[in-house]
Formats: sequence, C-alpha cells, structure tokens
Amino acid sequence: MFPAPIQKSSTLVQRGYKIMLPIALFVWLVPLIGVAITSIRPAGDFAAGNYFGIPSGFAGVENYTAVFRDSPIGLYILNSFKVTIPTVIGAVALSCLTGFALAVYKFKANLLLFFMFVAGNFIPFQILMVPVRDMTLRAGLYDTTMGLVLFHVAFQTGFCTLFMRNFIKGLPFALIESARVEGVSEWKIFRHIVLPLMRPAIAALSVLVFTFVWNDYFWATVLVQGQHAMPVTAGLYSLNGQWVAAWHLVSAGSLVAALPPVAMFFIMQKHFIAGLTLGATKG
Repeated sequence: MFPAPIQKSSTLVQRGYKIMLPIALFVWLVPLIGVAITSIRPAGDFAAGNYFGIPSGFAGVENYTAVFRDSPIGLYILNSFKVTIPTVIGAVALSCLTGFALAVYKFKANLLLFFMFVAGNFIPFQILMVPVRDMTLRAGLYDTTMGLVLFHVAFQTGFCTLFMRNFIKGLPFALIESARVEGVSEWKIFRHIVLPLMRPAIAALSVLVFTFVWNDYFWATVLVQGQHAMPVTAGLYSLNGQWVAAWHLVSAGSLVAALPPVAMFFIMQKHFIAGLTLGATKG
C-alpha cells in the first residue's frame, strides 16, 4: 500500500534518487527565488529591460517600505486574518461534530450523508461562481467579510468532515462502549474522550484550512470589491501603477503576504506531521 523505503531499493535507484532530489528541489524553488530576487530589484532595471538578470543594485529596503507606505496592505492582511481565523474555527468545529456522528453512529442514511460530503469536494468551484455570487447579493452578504467566511466554512466543511470521519473511525471504539456502559452521555463522550484524541488531527486540519483560505484568490475577487473587506491575495493589485506594472512591489507584497501561512506551518509543524501520520494509517 505504501512506497518501500528508499534504503530497501537497489543501489542504482538510490543513486538516481540522490541525483534527482536536489534537481527537483531546485526546479520547485525557481519561481520563489525569482520572486525574491525581483522584490529587491530597483525599478530602473525594468525600464532597462533587465527582468531576469542580476539586479543592478539592492533596493530591498526601499521596495518593502514602499509596499506598506503606498498601499493599504496592512488592512488587507488584517482582512485576511478576519476571514481565515473564523473559517478555520468554524470548519474544524463543524467537521469534528459531523465526523464524530458519521464515524460512531450507525443509521440508514449514514453512508448517503458521507457520500454527500465527499461529493462536494469533486465539484469544480468555478461553476459555482454565478449562483454563489447571486446568493450572497440576495442575502446582503456581498462585499462583506462575513460572506467570505460563511462561504469558506461551507466549502471547507466537506473535506474536513472526510478527514475527521476517517480519523475517528480508527480510534479504539472500546473506549466509547465502556463510557456508554458507565452511563456517560454522548456529548461528554465526545468532549472528554474523543476530542482529546483528535488533537493531532485538529492541528493538521487547521494548518491545511488556514493555508487554503489564506491563499484563496478566486473567491476573494468574486465576492469582494471594496478595500474594507478585501483579503491580501486580491489586494496586491493596488501595488501596480495606473499604466505600468510595478513587479518589484508586487513581488515584495507577495512575499509579505506569504509569511503568515509559512509561520503557521512552522509553529504547528510537529502537530501537523503527527496528525497526517496518524491519519495515514486510519481506515
């Protein structure tokens, strides 16, 4: 089921792995390296046609200062937090409850409900653009932070429920049966027995949802127009000039916008890896 460790492969395969791994890593890092170099490139380089060469000077301090001075990127980052944090809390909380119900309780519609949650993950979100926009307009949620939060919670709950249901399904069911024999209520079983065991999965899922929602660009441009609610991914366009694209400022702003999810991953790294490792062995 799982790939064999590279140490158990032949010598030729191990040598090929050692050669291809740094090459693949370099290819994967090339775009990020290009953005980082562009973010410290002087504006004059673009006028001179020096897009990919060595920068003529270091303008990192000037570019990053201009990002905060000439654009409301601080407001955009705050808006992203206002959207992302409630979404993570809402989606993870709902998926813990739905995952518990689908994993523990046996009823006729159990499998049907589970398939409904799974099927939602296979719908291309682009085809939902018009109906979702019309629905938010009619509900008075268009161009609001709350509208984005509610949509993301609804859209992320399907994947989160699939993740949590599979995780809880692999927990020792004898613990739940023993608690029921002792007369413990279902809510207390969930709160005091199942929920503590779900902490690694909750941490891993929180990192994933935080990254998905923070990096969202499509819905940020479809459901929001004004600066008061615009997330940072959609607000980076304000760094461009009216007639000329300021790629050095856009690159600097992009790296600033990427810092929160990167920090989130490193803070939760141990719990994230533990959650994914435990989840990989659950049926």
